[in-house]
Amino acid sequence: MAASPPSIDPHRPKVILIDDDEGVRRSLQLLLHWRGFEVRSFGTATPALQDHCPASADILIVDYVLPDGDGIGVLDAFRALGWRGRAILMTALPSSALSQRALASGFDVVLEKPLYHQDLLAAILPRSTP
Repeated sequence: MAASPPSIDPHRPKVILIDDDEGVRRSLQLLLHWRGFEVRSFGTATPALQDHCPASADILIVDYVLPDGDGIGVLDAFRALGWRGRAILMTALPSSALSQRALASGFDVVLEKPLYHQDLLAAILPRSTP
């Protein structure tokens, strides 16, 4: 008998995932789906913004370098639409300046690529309250 994916929340939190690397995007999409998230993934930012995705998403996971901009610009565009969810920036070009800029722009965390799945899950799973 096949095991079913564990669910972290009955309402299936919605994630928008934007990364132009198809392999990374597919891997993360499968991981998050398995963990109980509803995932909409995109290779660039433009279709995510045109598809009115921000309105229904709980979490944004976006790569810093994209063919049509950068992750910080994507979060700015989402915020301009009134979105107030959690945001995670991924980057293969880590620096303290980028981290400071991303956090000041409203990202909750900056994760370095290659990504460790446990780091991503720790960044998005609900935190328990004391």
